[in-house]
Amino acid sequence: MTAAPRWFSQPYPPEGATAAEGIRNQLGRPELDLLTILVRESAQNSWDARTPDHSGPVDYRIDMNTVSPAHAGAWRELLLAGAPSQRDNFPLRESLRRSSIRVMAVSDRGTRGLGGPTRADAFAIERDFVSFIRNIGEPRDSALGGGTYGFGKGIFYVLSNTGTILVHSRCRTVQGGYETRLIGCALWKSYGVEETSGHRRYTGRHWWGDISGGVVEPLTGHDADRAVRNLGLSPFGAEETGTTVVVVDPSLDGLTPKEAGGYLADTIAWHLWPKMISTPERPAPMRFSVTCDGADLPVPDPRETRPLNMFVTAYEKMTAADGDRLHCKSPRRYLGRLGLEKRIMPPLEPSRASRMVGIEDIVHHVCLMRPAELVVTYRPGPKPPSVNLGYAGVFRGDESMDEIYAKAEPPTHDAWNPQSLERPESTFVHTTFRRIGESLDSLLSLGGTTRSGSSNVALGAASSFFSGLVGGAWGIGGATDYSKPGNTTPRHRRRETRENPIGPASTGEGGGAEDAHGTEPQSRDASAPRKRPRVQYIDEPSVEDRGETSLLVQNFRLPVPGPQQVRVDLAITLPGTAGRETDPPIGAVMPELVGWEDSDGHVHRAEVMQIDGGESVWRVLVLPAPDTMTEITVKVEVVKPT
Repeated sequence: MTAAPRWFSQPYPPEGATAAEGIRNQLGRPELDLLTILVRESAQNSWDARTPDHSGPVDYRIDMNTVSPAHAGAWRELLLAGAPSQRDNFPLRESLRRSSIRVMAVSDRGTRGLGGPTRADAFAIERDFVSFIRNIGEPRDSALGGGTYGFGKGIFYVLSNTGTILVHSRCRTVQGGYETRLIGCALWKSYGVEETSGHRRYTGRHWWGDISGGVVEPLTGHDADRAVRNLGLSPFGAEETGTTVVVVDPSLDGLTPKEAGGYLADTIAWHLWPKMISTPERPAPMRFSVTCDGADLPVPDPRETRPLNMFVTAYEKMTAADGDRLHCKSPRRYLGRLGLEKRIMPPLEPSRASRMVGIEDIVHHVCLMRPAELVVTYRPGPKPPSVNLGYAGVFRGDESMDEIYAKAEPPTHDAWNPQSLERPESTFVHTTFRRIGESLDSLLSLGGTTRSGSSNVALGAASSFFSGLVGGAWGIGGATDYSKPGNTTPRHRRRETRENPIGPASTGEGGGAEDAHGTEPQSRDASAPRKRPRVQYIDEPSVEDRGETSLLVQNFRLPVPGPQQVRVDLAITLPGTAGRETDPPIGAVMPELVGWEDSDGHVHRAEVMQIDGGESVWRVLVLPAPDTMTEITVKVEVVKPT
């Protein structure tokens, strides 16, 4: 090492310069939190920096650690050399003197690293180092890339409580070899100090590295490798390229490091799931990992995680032949493709990450993305009529529209704002939203028509909040009365229309409790022994996920002792009437019995099931028909002795 690395603080030149505050404020006041912006912006940078000759996926990882005692001394010795003495002007000084030093490393591999010249006044086609380390606001240099403003690097400084990062990168040289580079950067606030030559003002931008040449340069080669070892950073392989940005003293929004790590893993899944999808023909484009103090925090698999699996299905529909092509008619323009998926599903249990994108108990959103296939936002559509129903959509803009959609984005790339564009570009974005809305109306059958593959009868909607059945939408519940839990007296009630989105099953005794018109059978002699079997329903039917399928589940017991046989009567309830469809029209799908689940969780797949009456709780599992309201009636009869 020819000279020990030191800090250099940028003074204002006579011609002026950008103050640190201006750079930090360029992200504006985003609605997303800092950890979410970090994931979105840094992963976008990594994707844009992928190398075309790299055969595998881009590796992206976030590691949160406490600097070990073996390396803490080197951090203080190396990173305090030449640091400004005023605490308010350079908070890193106080942070490094604490008993423990927390860092967050955001890394990518399979990327080209920060190559090109290291000075801003040098001309070159590749300018990654200068664009990331020195200049502010340069336009993107990758066609159809995710970035547009070059402000994404600002999140690293904003996330640091000291405004300080270390940038460790390995890139290819013009000669075809490899070069390791290490430089420190700090961005806090402008200030002035009294010096021997008089009062001097500084921009609040600082760089740490080799200052022997008059301009601070990154450590390179053996000097960089030696400093990396002393600081305990992960080295690069002999032919490995990429970048690691180390955020010193990261702000975790009040979370513990482990909580923050889990949140980052969930956030990666919600915002980067399109890059996690593999097919038989193509591996996943990116690979993600998160660790906290060496322990892995798994990133959820979007195919196995509800409700992201709905968006994955919508994405696959969008890319397939049955994806909808959206157009603007005046002026004529092809906008992009749309895929939609709707499902019967239990209410969601929202997470911190899902709440951040506006998804709580119901999924009714369309994921917007540009050709780079990075999530822009989840745009809400009309709410389904029940918490047990949901839909997900994916819209991907066409390549010819990429520049327009990019111009509609704020610096954080998390919205499309047509009001920020002039006509006709604003018209294209407005029309995109209108065409998506029209497709959602058709999906929900809000116009009173049925879609292809459903019954030719207009089926009903289910809602937890309205009285009776309403035609013209979609749903999963019929409604009849049922035996209240704990009631030991057989009760017969006429079939009613209720608000329940699934509908409680009806009471069945012998061959059934009611006729097709909902009338009660003639009452029996009250003094006669009550030995006939009956069904006692427990709670209302619910929706449960079973693998990739959502099923209707009705709990029940047979309170009368002795062997009994049960079967299920499934029907579709028509809206606004007491009618029931038990024979489907041509081409329509009916609900299906999946099986009978005992108290041990074992599913018996039989049309007729023999059960010993008693206190045991059984569950009947039903696969509902799409676009219908399913009515479940359990029938029971005594097993006759042979």
